Amino acid sequence: MSDEVTGTLVWYYAICPRQVWLMAHEVEPEREYDLLAEGRQIEAEHYQRSAKDVQLPGMRIDRIRREKGQLVISEVKKSSRYMRAARLQVCYYLWRLQQEGVQAKGEVLVPEERKREVVELTPEAQAELEEVMRGIQEVMQAERPPDARKIRYCGSCAYEEFCWA
Repeated sequence: MSDEVTGTLVWYYAICPRQVWLMAHEVEPEREYDLLAEGRQIEAEHYQRSAKDVQLPGMRIDRIRREKGQLVISEVKKSSRYMRAARLQVCYYLWRLQQEGVQAKGEVLVPEERKREVVELTPEAQAELEEVMRGIQEVMQAERPPDARKIRYCGSCAYEEFCWA
């Protein structure tokens, strides 16, 4: 088990803490789950000109580019349904880059909806992120996953069968 917080875990925690425990304990979601595959396809189709899929320790940034001399990182999502989780994920990336002395701007892109939301690492956003990271650590260190709870996202979750079988 890894105890490292990652952008993906920040995303999962904002949706369902149970997913954090499952991922941290290497219980992978169904890899060919239709919605995951569809999300990867949307990302590949819509943003071919910008650098893509930059991987750094604990981060997999979907897109990175320079705009007027400023580094801009982008997270590409299938829909705006999980916008809070996406914003937190981008804040995590901005925070991690800031820890390394790299200043950047962030955004969430939802190509199917033609949406672009700018994300800034404000003091309020950083405080929320720090609270989320503490929560992630607690969940990961627990002996068992949090109990399954039916939430509005369960129907589109790659772990649905695992939780409700």
